[in-house]
Amino acid sequence: MVVKLTKDEGITKMARAIVSMCQIRIFNQSNDSFFRNTFRIDEKLSGIVRLQMKTTFTGLFLLFLFISSSSFGQSTEKNSAFTFGEELQFDVSYGWLNLAEAKLQINRRVVTENSRPHYKIDAFGKTKGAATIFGRVNDNWGTHMDTGTLLPSVSYRYIEEGKYRKNEKVYFDQKNQKAIMELYDRDNRTLKESKEYKLPSQVQDLVSGFYYLRTMDLTNLKKGQAILITGFFDKEIYNLKLIFEGTERIETSLGLKDTYIFSPLMPQNKLFRGDYPVKVWVTKDQNKIPVKIKANLFIGSLNMDISSAKGLRNN
Repeated sequence: MVVKLTKDEGITKMARAIVSMCQIRIFNQSNDSFFRNTFRIDEKLSGIVRLQMKTTFTGLFLLFLFISSSSFGQSTEKNSAFTFGEELQFDVSYGWLNLAEAKLQINRRVVTENSRPHYKIDAFGKTKGAATIFGRVNDNWGTHMDTGTLLPSVSYRYIEEGKYRKNEKVYFDQKNQKAIMELYDRDNRTLKESKEYKLPSQVQDLVSGFYYLRTMDLTNLKKGQAILITGFFDKEIYNLKLIFEGTERIETSLGLKDTYIFSPLMPQNKLFRGDYPVKVWVTKDQNKIPVKIKANLFIGSLNMDISSAKGLRNN
């Protein structure tokens, strides 16, 4: 709906789009308190857009910690869940607004680290359409994962969120239980910082952790079981509680799928709503691919739904 306001109402000629949960209104900018409040909503929605990929992958990371740190999930002897060339596409939405698209991709070719073959796995996320009004996101999270040990040797993050930039590489020394983090400038050319961290044995990174989860046997999970664990991500320690919520058959773009459902207890923050705001649906088959993620936010909910799957190991 377009509302025309006159000069007598003290309105300037500068137009501004404000998105609410159910409609789009185009107003002229004003010093009135009503407009200042709507701009605050604008800023909050901008934050939602900028954090949508972080929300998604943090949910997957916490899910990995739950399974791999408990006796519920047992690692298989080999990877039979994914292979080179797999590509998963997702649509990210907030209510009726299509915010972004995401992709999980395993390169078709082997990469070599320390004379050993590795999977090169990338997670991409970027805003699209009208969502770029609130802040452009173009993120790439990636890992080089050993095809034998299923542990990472290198991980990286190339983050573009509005004016914010972060270019980071982490080199893992699994044998000596340490990692070197390198932070580069906004153009990803000049090394700004290098720091060494001590690690527990057989540590995963954000992306490799989720793919390691897919190699595990999840059949012995019991509904309602919870576990308290400590996780490390982005230089911080998190005390986490996670719940297996059971199984569910849901409709997806790939057809009806039987799925496992997981919910992590998220740290207190201004973005999420409720004790268990994030739910992840993973297919109950040999591929164990994520088909849906839902995050309840302070206003509305963020949804990530699979749109296509190519190169699956098991058809």
